[in-house]
Amino acid sequence: MAKIIENLTPQQIVQELDKYIIGQKEAKRNVAIALRNRWRRMNANVEMQSEIIPNNILMIGTTGVGKTEIARRLAKIAEAPFTKVEASKFTEVGYVGRDCESMVRDLVEQSVNMVRAAKKEEVKAKALESVEDTLLDILIPPVKDKKEVGFALETKKQEIEDYTESLLNEKTREAFREKLRNGELDHRKVEIDVQGNGAPSIGVMGGPIDDVSMMNIQEMIGGMLPKKGKKRKVTIAEARKLLLEEEAAKLIDMDEVKEEAVWKAENLGIIFIDEIDKIASASGKSGGPDVSREGVQRDLLPIVEGSTVNTKHGSVKTDHILFIAAGAFHVAKPSDLIPELQGRFPIRVELESLTEENFYQILKAPKNALTKQYEAMLEAEGVSLSFDDEALREIARIAFHANSEVENIGARRLQTVMSHLLNEIMFNVPDVIGANAQIIITKELVNERLSNLVKNKDLSQYIL
Repeated sequence: MAKIIENLTPQQIVQELDKYIIGQKEAKRNVAIALRNRWRRMNANVEMQSEIIPNNILMIGTTGVGKTEIARRLAKIAEAPFTKVEASKFTEVGYVGRDCESMVRDLVEQSVNMVRAAKKEEVKAKALESVEDTLLDILIPPVKDKKEVGFALETKKQEIEDYTESLLNEKTREAFREKLRNGELDHRKVEIDVQGNGAPSIGVMGGPIDDVSMMNIQEMIGGMLPKKGKKRKVTIAEARKLLLEEEAAKLIDMDEVKEEAVWKAENLGIIFIDEIDKIASASGKSGGPDVSREGVQRDLLPIVEGSTVNTKHGSVKTDHILFIAAGAFHVAKPSDLIPELQGRFPIRVELESLTEENFYQILKAPKNALTKQYEAMLEAEGVSLSFDDEALREIARIAFHANSEVENIGARRLQTVMSHLLNEIMFNVPDVIGANAQIIITKELVNERLSNLVKNKDLSQYIL
């Protein structure tokens, strides 16, 4: 179990979510409880652990109110594998399209990548030392006997000079190691052997074959073929990255990675199913695409209830994966889902529409607020950007007004408003506005740049 989950209570989880998401207290409370319940289950007595099932959550709310962001941030807090899928992309078995089991395979891939990255960090120091030795052997080739010296003396002048460099003592070798670590040699070019993948692309003749079988065939054939190495001339900086990947891979036990990844996916995994309302049959309608919609729901049901899905990394049980579904439910209602599927999402949370005050807080409070993102981008150019408080309130008012008049797309409206406000500045840096400039966004500037959006509804439809 990830250590961070053990340390965070439901209230602390909500506090972490508050750093990035404004409002939606009820939704945050429910996901915090669901996350803490995982720790509770894994610390319950052994007999009850398998009996405790997660309380899957159904979020109901319009676009841009924070449904996806809540689920994504929850996964980061938990250090858990996370995958987002759109229910509308799935089709009933027998139709052309993605099958529902592919979401579990996507989750396992994410889990494998997470575990592999963590293992690489563990062996990074040892791998880096090995890479340094390899690069030093290229820069200062070791000398075996005096015959080599005689051979070198018969070569061209440049080769003699290079070979003379190779005869430097251990003190010089350590000096070069220091230069490598300080990046002083990063632009120097060296020739290295790079391992390639010997597995060719595979086409299968005959009947259809499922994704798992295809992946297993490719992996099996790839393992049988020898890896092809090739020489590349690259800078030492590039060589370090390439060799570090290879050395780290040698030090990692992939069987151990897969075993841990499957455990993480089964016990910590979070699958976010967006647009679930798109596979609900609206009340009073039947026939046509509704047949396929209900088929997708029935294919989804065993996965959410708890089943075993075959992946190229092994069999994965879905009993304790946390499923969070979301939808706007403008046309259909949650009750239009088949009863069995409704029962698998016992916690229902209706997210609130964002207010003008919410927009103001979204611009100001979160650690990843849009204003802070623009400030960071211009800071990279040596330009200081800041926003008056009144300017932020005016931006919030305009975004809220646009949502009311055109179409309500939630907090995403702020991105289009901010882009229109700052596009000219972003274009003029650094050619017109140079380094060390200070730009302050005031209420007057906001009104000047965005006045057309406020006055002309037809124009705003095109721009926003």
